[in-house]
Amino acid sequence: MKNHHTQHMKDFAFIDLFAGCGGLSLGMEQAGFTPVFANEIWDVAAETYRRNRNLSEKQVFVGDIKYLVEHLTDFPIQKNVTLVCGGPPCQGFSMANRQRVIDDPRNHLYKSYIEFLSKVRPRCFVMENVRGMASRIDEIVDNFRTMLGEDYSFDYALLNAVDYGVPQNRVRFILIGNRIGVDSSVILEDIKTAADKRFVLHDAIEGLPELGHKAEKGKSEEESESVGYFERDFAYPQTEFYAFINGNRDINKLYNHKNRYNNPRDIEIYTRLPQGGNSLHPSIAGIMPYARRNGIFKDKYFKLEEDKACKTITSHMKFDCNMYIHPWYARGLTAREAARVQTFPDDFVFYGPQNSWYGQVGNAVPVKLACAIGKGIIKHL
Repeated sequence: MKNHHTQHMKDFAFIDLFAGCGGLSLGMEQAGFTPVFANEIWDVAAETYRRNRNLSEKQVFVGDIKYLVEHLTDFPIQKNVTLVCGGPPCQGFSMANRQRVIDDPRNHLYKSYIEFLSKVRPRCFVMENVRGMASRIDEIVDNFRTMLGEDYSFDYALLNAVDYGVPQNRVRFILIGNRIGVDSSVILEDIKTAADKRFVLHDAIEGLPELGHKAEKGKSEEESESVGYFERDFAYPQTEFYAFINGNRDINKLYNHKNRYNNPRDIEIYTRLPQGGNSLHPSIAGIMPYARRNGIFKDKYFKLEEDKACKTITSHMKFDCNMYIHPWYARGLTAREAARVQTFPDDFVFYGPQNSWYGQVGNAVPVKLACAIGKGIIKHL
């Protein structure tokens, strides 16, 4: 039986487009798929993707998907790919936009994604995107059907990562297409019924080092007990959440747990705000920098609540963490804490400059959401 399973694992080859640092890929790997090729235009994220996996440079193309589609035969893309995944960035598909989605020049990445699928013809594909895409679902399915033909079944759902053990509210649009003879609605129903235990922010961040204030701007290479370290030895508390994201592996290194510089006023705001408090909270009325425009900037500052799911982690964190103030300490979340909220395992390392770690984490699909989607697909293969 074991050999049969190993043989099967090899058959489940998948390709990740718009791969980022690889949250979606990692979830698919945990579900039983094997990554064979990835495409990402941001070189820093692509480096993180590759260095956390046993892939050659040829298997990770750093560049524009349009080039990839036009020169497909130059790349090591095998026949019989089981699964293609991707979340093409789309700006032009709001209800207000009268233009057809596929004709909007801002959506050229979406168009290239469908062109890639039409050439590679995987057995299944997943398109992940912002929830607003659901408002144009008929048009989107029409685009896919026109380019892929009638032998694919399509369906979509809005899935909230919090239902799959991810300690944050993050609703995503998931479109699944397949030509394996199963109605895609059945696959989505399986994914919906596989909801997992719920965790809250406290579960994700408990037990990590407190860190102090970083006194000077710049000096991103600075490391100390107060500022934190890119890598250090660490004994993790063996919690239910640790087992959920790491399995039964014994990890004894802590990565990407570093504080960043905050000016004294921000530190004072972080200190005064209670959990759940935002820019309008009376405790900071006297020192708020945007007092006159508070209505607009009410979430400019927000102290996270430990006993709830975290607010959606976004790539805005690469600029500042004022909306992601640690519930217990006068600082923002570190990239490692944000990565845990995204259910990355503790030995997944983010490379590049410190601010880029946040961008990579914020752009990722939560690992355990991706894993649930992968498991829902794989049981039908």
